[in-house]
Amino acid sequence: MTNTASKPLFDTVAFIGMGLIGSSLARRILRDGLAKKVTCAVRSEATRDRVLELGIANEAYCDIKSAVVDADLIMICAPVGANETIGAQLAGVLKKGAIVSDVGSVKQAVIRDIAPHLDEGVSFVPGHPLAGTEHSGPDAGFPELFEGRWCILTPVPGESEKATALVQALWEACGMKVECMDADHHDRILGITSHLPHLIAYTIVGTATDLEDALRQEVIKFSASGFRDFTRIAASDPTMWRDVFLNNREAVLEVLGRFQEDLMALQRAIRWGEGDKLFELFSRTREIRRGIVDAGQYFTNFSAEGEDRHSDETGKKKPD
Repeated sequence: MTNTASKPLFDTVAFIGMGLIGSSLARRILRDGLAKKVTCAVRSEATRDRVLELGIANEAYCDIKSAVVDADLIMICAPVGANETIGAQLAGVLKKGAIVSDVGSVKQAVIRDIAPHLDEGVSFVPGHPLAGTEHSGPDAGFPELFEGRWCILTPVPGESEKATALVQALWEACGMKVECMDADHHDRILGITSHLPHLIAYTIVGTATDLEDALRQEVIKFSASGFRDFTRIAASDPTMWRDVFLNNREAVLEVLGRFQEDLMALQRAIRWGEGDKLFELFSRTREIRRGIVDAGQYFTNFSAEGEDRHSDETGKKKPD
C-alpha cells in the first residue's frame, strides 16, 4: 500500500529513537512521501551516523531539542522507561499545533510520564502498532513491517480529534488497521496477548540455561519447534521488556495469577490421569489458534511483538 493522499500528511516528522519500529516507520514515510522531512534524535554518534548512512532520516541528532523543535509530529520510539526523561526534554520546546505520539507497548504509563510535560497547544495521541520482530536497531527496520497489522490508539480525553485523525491516517497509510480504546483496556488486553507470553518464554528459556552443561547442550541441539519459538520470543530487546513489565505490573500480575491457577489445574489433571480434561483443554485452545489464523493475524510479521516475517504457517520460506 502506498500513500494515496494528494500531499504529505506532515511537513516534518521527528523520531525519538530509531530502533526496529522507528526505523521501519521512517523508511515507510520516506518511501511513500508521507512527510516532507524526517528527523531523529538518537543516543550515540555511532547510531546517528548509521541512520544517515542508511538514508532513513534527512537529519539526525544526539539531542532531542534539535530534532523536534520544528516538527509537526513527534514519534517517541524509545523504551517506555525513558519516557519521563524524554517528556521533561519536550517541555517548552515544541511548536504550537505539534502532535506527540509513541509506539510503546504500555499506555497508562506513557500518558503518566509524557502528558504532564506537554505545553498548551500540543496534542498527545498515544499509540501502539502491534508489529515487530525480535531484532532491534536501525538496521532491523523494513517498510512493510506494518502491513495488515493492528495499531491501537489511546487518545487522551479532551485532546484534538483532528490530531487523532492525522495519527490514524499515518498508520493507515502504512497498511495498518486502527482501533481506538481506553489506555487501561489496552494494557489489560496486551497483558494477556503479549506480555504474559513473553514472560513465559523468558522463564522457559531461563530454565534451560540453568540445566547442567551437558543437558543444556543437548536441549539446544535437539530443539523442537516449540522450544525454538520460545527462544525467538526470548531474544527480544531486554531493555524494552524490562520496562514493559515494570510499567504494566498490575495487569501482568493479574493475568499471571490466573495463569498460575490454570497451570495448577493442568498439573492436577496430569497427575491424576484425567485425559478427558486434557483433551477438552487442548481442543478449546486449538480453536483459538484457528481463530487467529482465520483473522489474518499470523502470516504477516508473525506476532504483536516480534516473529519471523520470512515464514508462513507451514514453516516454508516466503519471498521478501
